Amino acid sequence: MLKKRSIPKVSLISDSEEETMLCARSFAGQLKAGDIVFLQGDLGTGKTTFVKGLAQAFNFPVKKVNSPTFVLMNHYRAKLPVYHFDLYRLGNPKELDSLDLDEYFYGEGISVIEWPERLGEHKPKRYYLVEFKHKGENKRTICISCPSKPQPKSSL
Repeated sequence: MLKKRSIPKVSLISDSEEETMLCARSFAGQLKAGDIVFLQGDLGTGKTTFVKGLAQAFNFPVKKVNSPTFVLMNHYRAKLPVYHFDLYRLGNPKELDSLDLDEYFYGEGISVIEWPERLGEHKPKRYYLVEFKHKGENKRTICISCPSKPQPKSSL
């Protein structure tokens, strides 16, 4: 289990969707309202499966979680609301100008963003980063970090 609010960098191998969801449920214990989670990885690496685990941790039915590729954002009304963004089809970050992203990013829920590199100038300063990499047909590496948090300096 991950220690509350203290993620330096964690890497693990997932051999199944169930393990990816278990990782997400464990990570969910770190999160509070206003937290932002970036999900990076190629298509099919488990980003939406990870969101299913997060939503499940906040008592939202897994079967109702799906990728908002065509609608841009799904709102999962859970114990702690989850705002699931998928920016894969976003042509230009300016398309986000009409959305009040601050309402989601710093509101009463957690914002989870697939393809965050497409945020452009909308990229928040503080976020968790979850990176997914294929390691085989059913195997993935999942690396969780908080790059926006300063790392302690070494005493070398």
